[in-house]
Amino acid sequence: MESTAQGKPVRESAYEYSELALPNDSNGLGNVLGGKVMHLVDLAAAIAGLRHARTPVVTASVDHLDFLHPVHVGELIMLRASVNRVFRTSMEIGVKVTTEKLLNGERVHTCSAYLTFVAIDANGKAIPIIPVIPETDEEKRRYRQAGERRDARLALRKKLRANS
Repeated sequence: MESTAQGKPVRESAYEYSELALPNDSNGLGNVLGGKVMHLVDLAAAIAGLRHARTPVVTASVDHLDFLHPVHVGELIMLRASVNRVFRTSMEIGVKVTTEKLLNGERVHTCSAYLTFVAIDANGKAIPIIPVIPETDEEKRRYRQAGERRDARLALRKKLRANS
């Protein structure tokens, strides 16, 4: 493990998971239910967050999620999750979902989402999280964009509170 007091590289907590889309996961059209995909996205993000923080984490929010393509029964659902940025007690985790038609190898980007998780102690109180260290150009881009998304989330939350 290469973690330091200054932080932990993104690669140390990145998580990949695959699951075969089965008939019990689908609607009457043979498409996997969106809620099933959202469940897998939340689960993958939680595991990446837990691997990073090494303490329990809870979902605080899920940003916009668009389904670009349906997932069909018999396809492999592949998820890749990684911590984009840590703030103080929260972190943004990105999840990319790709499907593969196993009979021909064709892969399609199905959806992506950004989730915010908060680390908690045994009493359910938010606790600080060790920073994440972006190393690659892609990780540095995601780190920078996570800060922009956080600013937008906080501004929206402030606006919603003012209107309630």
